[in-house]
Amino acid sequence: MLRGLLMSFNPVLIIAKAEKPAWYMNTSPYAKPETRIAIRQLCTTLVPYLVLMALMVQTVRHGHSYGITLALGVAATALFSRLFIIFHDCTHGSFLHSPRWNRNVGYLCGILTFTSFHDWRRSHTRHHITAGDLDRRGIGEITTMTVEEYLAAPPLQRLSYRLYRHPLILLGIGPLYYFLLRNRYPAPGGKRIDYLSVICTNLAIAAIIVTATLTVGFKTYFLVQFPVLVLAATLGVWLFYIQHQFQGVYWARHDEWDPWRVAMEGASYYRLPKLMQWVTGNIGFHHVHHMRPGIPNYRLQECYEAIPELQAVKPLTFSESLRSLRFNLYDEKQRRMVSFQSLKGRNRRSGKEI
Repeated sequence: MLRGLLMSFNPVLIIAKAEKPAWYMNTSPYAKPETRIAIRQLCTTLVPYLVLMALMVQTVRHGHSYGITLALGVAATALFSRLFIIFHDCTHGSFLHSPRWNRNVGYLCGILTFTSFHDWRRSHTRHHITAGDLDRRGIGEITTMTVEEYLAAPPLQRLSYRLYRHPLILLGIGPLYYFLLRNRYPAPGGKRIDYLSVICTNLAIAAIIVTATLTVGFKTYFLVQFPVLVLAATLGVWLFYIQHQFQGVYWARHDEWDPWRVAMEGASYYRLPKLMQWVTGNIGFHHVHHMRPGIPNYRLQECYEAIPELQAVKPLTFSESLRSLRFNLYDEKQRRMVSFQSLKGRNRRSGKEI
């Protein structure tokens, strides 16, 4: 049943309805999980993460400088991020061959990263199906208004949107809200299995907190877990932001929407240093992931290097990604992202200069 549910939402099936590029079938061999690699990745991520968290607990309990705890926390953040990538692959059914073990590993990694498996899988799959579609926005993505929508909006809505898109909210309060609060209840339209997923994950997190409180104390748990969660959540939201919010990104109305252009132009190739590529589980090859979500993270680079057409996508550099924070709206007429500042002097309703 679970396998059928996943296949019914598989974005590859949606993409298959459009005309496939001739090279698409050449990516098929990379959409096959390697059990040996998957188990090795899980072990080299989960075990060091738990060891680092235990060491952080000891530094707090023995009164060492909190700077040492935070230094260990940076390393733990890297592994937390990799656990989330493994969780992400499991929701796509791509990490391991077995649907049951994708679910089991996904639940474990989801509990450790404060995210419920089935509910997040549903909203994230919806994101894959609707990415780049201006008429189907709002599920599993960074909220983006068009210029016309923004100019026509009442003042309070415009203020709310400006606050939402401010870096301090988007990358400060937003990530904490998402992982600590938003993930504690199902996304709209959830089914029974999604509700149960949220309930089970919340109960497991509560059990961890209670156990930690009874053994090492809540203060120690908080001083260890909170900074790791803050750093990892911020990194995660930043990555998700930059993967779909950059100059040249593809957006279109539904009747013109092209799923192949979404994959190749609506998702970035975020070129990162090798260490950060390892930390983020190759998710910088995001155009490859959107082109074929069934490719596990540990095969994304391999696929990219084997298919010349994937290499034709212009890489997004780190400096360019920072400049993307200035892009707040999508201008349908110019087909480009623009800033709030670019709208100065426009009439709120007509969009004409005044």
